[in-house]
Amino acid sequence: MKAKNIAAFGVYVALAMIFSYIELQIPPLVAIPGIKLGLPNVVIIIALYKFGWKEAIVINVLRVLLVSVLFGTVLSLLYSVAGAILSLFVMIILKKSKIFSTVLVSVFGAISHNIGQITVAIFVLETSELLYYLPVLLRTGTISGLLLGLIGATVVKKLDNIKI
Repeated sequence: MKAKNIAAFGVYVALAMIFSYIELQIPPLVAIPGIKLGLPNVVIIIALYKFGWKEAIVINVLRVLLVSVLFGTVLSLLYSVAGAILSLFVMIILKKSKIFSTVLVSVFGAISHNIGQITVAIFVLETSELLYYLPVLLRTGTISGLLLGLIGATVVKKLDNIKI
């Protein structure tokens, strides 16, 4: 791996961590627990389209682990891993299909992130009643995925025009 790529990976991991920290500082936008913007996912979308799926996995795993160690708990790590793995898996498949735009890949990534987290919550809290909460999370995930996908798609296009 070239030094330039290693440096870029470091920047992407750092940016995702910074966005995670910023997101932790934002007070809840609504009184519904668990709803977040998903700011670090902009970085993951960009990495997926600029580097590829293997690199996006490495960046995402490093981000989740480091943020959990620095700012979270074991339980937050569990939720983050579940959401991140399912989300990235779905985004990789949709991107490889070449049918979906960057924005739709982001939307389905956000939705699957919510599904991953609610699945873990059902097992941790031992109640399937959390499924009633899923429609709310899916709506907010769609909106968030749409906005972050638009940002990600714009950045990917801009980066395509830059020779580094």
